[in-house]
Amino acid sequence: MRFELFVAARYLRAKRRQAVVGVITIISVVGVAAGVASLIIALAINNGFRQDLQDRLLGSSSHINLLRVEADGIRNWQPLLAELTKQPRVVAGAPAIYEQVLISRGARAQGAVLKGILPDQENKVSDLLNSVKYGSAMPLYNTDLSASQTPADSDESNPLSAKVTASLAPIVLGKDMADQLGATVGSVVTATSPQGELTPFGIVPKYARFKVVGIFSSGFYDYDNTWAFIRLSDAQRLFDLSNVVSVLEFKVDDIYKAGEIGRQLEAAAGKGFMSTNWMEQNRALFRALRLERVVTIITIGLIVFVAALNILISLIMMVMEKTRDIAVLVSMGAKKRQVRRIFVFQGLLIGVIGTAIGLILGCSISWAAGKYHLLSLSAEVYSIDYVPFAPRVWDALLVCLIAIGISFVATLYPSRSAASVLPAEALRYE
Repeated sequence: MRFELFVAARYLRAKRRQAVVGVITIISVVGVAAGVASLIIALAINNGFRQDLQDRLLGSSSHINLLRVEADGIRNWQPLLAELTKQPRVVAGAPAIYEQVLISRGARAQGAVLKGILPDQENKVSDLLNSVKYGSAMPLYNTDLSASQTPADSDESNPLSAKVTASLAPIVLGKDMADQLGATVGSVVTATSPQGELTPFGIVPKYARFKVVGIFSSGFYDYDNTWAFIRLSDAQRLFDLSNVVSVLEFKVDDIYKAGEIGRQLEAAAGKGFMSTNWMEQNRALFRALRLERVVTIITIGLIVFVAALNILISLIMMVMEKTRDIAVLVSMGAKKRQVRRIFVFQGLLIGVIGTAIGLILGCSISWAAGKYHLLSLSAEVYSIDYVPFAPRVWDALLVCLIAIGISFVATLYPSRSAASVLPAEALRYE
C-alpha cells in the first residue's frame, strides 16, 4: 500500500476527540450512497418506461406505414405490396384498413379504431393477435361463417335467431373496450360507421353486427381500450371500399433506420405516396422521456453535490485537526505532493465507499422491482399497469464516474491547503 493511501485510510478512523469529523465523514458516505442509489433507480425507471413503451409500440404496430397523400385509398395494392416487400431491409408487409367507428352493445357504446386485416400477413408485422387472452383469433382466418359458435346474446330457443347470429362476421376486441361494453366471447356488438350511406331519406349511418370471437390484452391501454380487429373483406364491405386498402404496413430489420427505409419505399411506390414510421408517430413521447432523463440526472445529481460539500467540510476540518501531523510529516521529508495526495485519497475513499454502497443498493432495488413488478400503476393514466425498471450497465458506470469525479473535485481545495502548511509555524506553539 502506498504511503499516502495508508495515512488517508488511518485518518478516516477518527479518534474520540475527532468525533465531529467522524460523523461528518459518515454523513458524506451516506450522502454519496443515497445519491448514487437514487440516480441509478431513477435512470432504471426512465429507461424501463422508454424500453417498455418502445417494445409495446413496436409489438402492437408496424415499423413503417405507407399511404396515399390524397387519403383516397390504395388501389391495386396486391402487386404493389408484393413489389415493396422485395425492397432491401423490408422483412414483411401487410395491408390494412383503419376507420373510426362506434361500437355498441345494448345501451353501452364505445368509440373505437376498427382495423381490417389479413391475419396471415398481419402477424408478420404486429403481435397484437398473439395477445388474445380469451377466445381465439382463428375465426378471422376462416372465411366460412358457419363455423362460428352461437353467441351468448342470441336466443338459443329460437332456431332462426341462432342461425342469423351464427353467420355474423367475427371481431376481436381489446380487453378494456370489452369491459366497457360488458362484452364477452360470443357477445354480439354493432359497429356504426360515421360516414353513412346515401338514401332517399338522406345520409343514414351504416352499421354491421359482429360476433366477439376473441379479446386481446396487450398491456397497452391505448390499444386495449380503443382497437378492434375484423377481416379485411368485412371492413371493405362496411366502408364501401371495394378492393381498396387505406395503408400498407411494413416491418424492417433495423427499427432505427425506419425513416430512411420509408423514403426508399416512397420512391419505389411512385408519386402520390407518403410514409410514416414509429419514431415520427411517437416523437413527442420519446422526446419527453429524454428530457425527463436529463432533468432526473440534474435533480438527483444535486444529492451527490450536497454529499460533495460534506466531503469538502470534512476534509477542511481534518486539515485543521491534523496540522501538527502534517508539519511532522513535512519535517521528516514528506513532499508537498505527497501531503496533497493524502487528502485527495481520503476524499476519494469516501466517494468510492459511498459509490460502491449506492451501486449495490441501486442495482439490487432496480433488479428486484423490475423482476417482481413491486410498484403498480393505473393503466388508464400511464398506459401500463406497473413501473418498469431496466437498469443498464452503462448508466451505472456513468453514475459512478460522476460521483467519484465530484468527490475528487471536492478534495482539491483542502488538499492544497494541507500542502501549504508551514512546519515551523505549525510546531511553534506545540
